[in-house]
Amino acid sequence: MKTKYTIAAALFAASFSVQAADIAAGKAKAEAQCAACHAVEGNWNKTMDPSYPKLAGQHADYIANTLKQYQKGGRNNAIMAGMAAGLSQQDIKDLSAFFASLEGELYLKK
Repeated sequence: MKTKYTIAAALFAASFSVQAADIAAGKAKAEAQCAACHAVEGNWNKTMDPSYPKLAGQHADYIANTLKQYQKGGRNNAIMAGMAAGLSQQDIKDLSAFFASLEGELYLKK
């Protein structure tokens, strides 16, 4: 019986240690680190390199997984590996939530 209570208490405590994503914090981080290549709103404009992916409207899980892959070397891009290296798990949650909250724009080549 004591084991059930111990497990329940541990799960309850763990649920409070996980912070929810903070979209405002993600926006601030995006303005500081991501805007030069992806634009603040995640939809780069005509003056930017079209090879940089648009982030606005992407699924948060996709963005988070991609950033983690850059950190671990699963994706190979020197610029993104350097940008992702210093991100905490909370930074990744916040950035992912921010870009997922934005409306994406369709890019059609003319």
